[in-house]
Amino acid sequence: MDKTTLGQSDLAVTRICLGTMTFGAQADESTAHRIMDAALELGINFFDTAEMYAVPPTRESFGKTEAIIGKWFAQRPGARRMVVLASKITGPSRNMDWIRNGASDLKPEDFKAACDDSLRRLKTDVIDLYQIHWPNRNAPVFGQMYYDPSKNKPQTSIEAQLRALQDLVQAGKVRHVGLSNETPWGLSEFLRLAQAHGLPRVQSVQNPYSLINRVVDNGLDEVMHRSEVSLLAYSPLGFGTLTGKYDDHGIIPSDLPDAPRLSRFESMRKQRWARQETIDAARRYNALAWEHGLKPYEMALAFCFQTWRVASTIIGVRTLEQLQQCVQAWSVKLTPDVLEAIDRIRQEHRDPAQ
Repeated sequence: MDKTTLGQSDLAVTRICLGTMTFGAQADESTAHRIMDAALELGINFFDTAEMYAVPPTRESFGKTEAIIGKWFAQRPGARRMVVLASKITGPSRNMDWIRNGASDLKPEDFKAACDDSLRRLKTDVIDLYQIHWPNRNAPVFGQMYYDPSKNKPQTSIEAQLRALQDLVQAGKVRHVGLSNETPWGLSEFLRLAQAHGLPRVQSVQNPYSLINRVVDNGLDEVMHRSEVSLLAYSPLGFGTLTGKYDDHGIIPSDLPDAPRLSRFESMRKQRWARQETIDAARRYNALAWEHGLKPYEMALAFCFQTWRVASTIIGVRTLEQLQQCVQAWSVKLTPDVLEAIDRIRQEHRDPAQ
């Protein structure tokens, strides 16, 4: 599988990354291990996780995904050397009082404690890419459309966060650092301060990027391209809305274990992916795919695979079949006519899952 280098680092990663947030909630341990085995066999060398996972986040599921991955490493000698491993430290509390007692500020000392805990669960000595899961400051993320300065409050500074990350790099616990759910200003400030003070340079930003959320295209893409920072695209299938599974009947609540996530988990139905305008836009894109002889997921993934903006696309699966389908979509190439039609739909619907 094609590889790319993240930012200005020495991390050579496959253009498809295995996302793992389903492990421990929507995929049990044995299934997760089979998925990781198959991913390696298919040529994927890039795995992404987080201390907060599994998803949806709960007190009981916190750290569960990392523990599943760690057990997989322990049972397969040599596997760790084959994987570029990324994880994330959780940002300030979003009503999760089981993480750092619900602290609203990410302190320098939290970085060491969180990283040490992740290393223990992952059963490894080093994390190749350690990311801040979301900004420590007030910023428009997770469906918040506008920046509201009235919500600003004293927080651990970006410079202090970078110095905490530097400590981890110097200790050999982390090789490179990245951000997630970040804005153009945030990335620019991290880069500016790293340059000014000789601190670790951000190599990647992991943000949502899909047909129903192309906010990256509104300026962050220019910052990343000119600054040589790589985009890791998460939720390329818009939490399943771009597979067609919700086209006929919308989102119907269900407690069945094989139900899609927006149907199964009430907390997810409150998110941007479940908005009616998101479902409506997804139906338009899915119909376009069928019109051109493509399955909806093929068109949605190919859109991410083809754009110059995306270094690696993170796929989150809960079955081996889904993994194989996502990898097979790599061979799909969208024609200029399809890409123009996609842009026309965006002109009408914009970014409903922003």
